[in-house]
Amino acid sequence: MDRKVFRIKPAPGDDGLRLDQFVPQQCPELSRTFLRKIVDLGGVHVGGRRIRRCAHPVKAGEMVEVFIDGLPLETFCLGDEPILYRDKFILALSKPAGIETQPTPARYRGTLYDALLRFLANPNRPQQRPSLGMVQRLDRDTSGVMVFSIHPQAHKGLTQAIAGRQAHKIYLALVSGNLKVEQGEFRSLLARNRASNLVRSVRRGGKEAITLFRVLERFQGATLVEIELVTGRSHQIRAHFSEAGHPLLGDVRYGGPAAILEQPVARQMLHSQRLSLDHPVTKEQLDLEAPLPEDMQGLVDHLRSAV
Repeated sequence: MDRKVFRIKPAPGDDGLRLDQFVPQQCPELSRTFLRKIVDLGGVHVGGRRIRRCAHPVKAGEMVEVFIDGLPLETFCLGDEPILYRDKFILALSKPAGIETQPTPARYRGTLYDALLRFLANPNRPQQRPSLGMVQRLDRDTSGVMVFSIHPQAHKGLTQAIAGRQAHKIYLALVSGNLKVEQGEFRSLLARNRASNLVRSVRRGGKEAITLFRVLERFQGATLVEIELVTGRSHQIRAHFSEAGHPLLGDVRYGGPAAILEQPVARQMLHSQRLSLDHPVTKEQLDLEAPLPEDMQGLVDHLRSAV
């Protein structure tokens, strides 16, 4: 099912009905089986609170909201393979594309945050919640390096390193067209447009955003660029390259093409390749690197073969 939101207010005669009875009665396109999966993911809210029990009784006048994000209903689980570094204080991993970093109205279970909590859980102390600090955020369809604090001693130091521009962040992106220069800089004030929910450069009222780039390889109709983020604003890379007339391949929200040279591009081609920073506790320098994911490497190979 595509991305949708259902809002239903129970009438007095609905009082006491189970959630998985009430919603399918009001919305026949939502089967009881399907709704149970949405409840398990965390996509059903009653009275503004996320409800995780199908048996929850509805009350007259208390709004029921069902958020569907159109993504696979399978729950993402984290294994050892994506882990790039781990000690008792921090954990770094290579985030796969297609996974939400943080909980959204449509899902809690299966986000990277939830998967990390389950991965870090102590089987001998199931009631003890792991200490997890999330100081970075990557868009759902962006892949690559992310680092988390997993001990109270690391939370403040890691937050300061990321927010205070002490971390060196390098991305790789495939952008449409051919840039006229070999290297350059975008500098602007960025703000989110409420109507479109897109980030754009503004003359005043935004937050400073600085993006450095250099060309790595040119193809027919596309360019592979290495990007250094001096600041870390939401959608910064996507907005800056879009405004420069070179939106990312697959980034249809910012004007990017959904295909190139007859090859479909299912997501924005953006990868967090390297992150360098001092360990928040031991102060040793860490250089973390995530390999290019298969879909992006495959597209690079396809473009090379067409040159």
